[in-house]
Amino acid sequence: IHHICYLVSNIEEAINKLKQKGALFIEPAPRPGSQGAKVAFLHPKATGGILIELKEKKNES
Repeated sequence: IHHICYLVSNIEEAINKLKQKGALFIEPAPRPGSQGAKVAFLHPKATGGILIELKEKKNES
């Protein structure tokens, strides 16, 4: 397994909640990822060696 991805409805909110709990991110802010969705990665040093991706769900209209 290369990494695990979690879909979140609001990536900034998810990042802030995780940072309050001491999570360490690879980059300081979300960036554009696949299909234009915002993504952020938790550092493997903070997650037992597992790369974790947060991906913001796109609103389907």
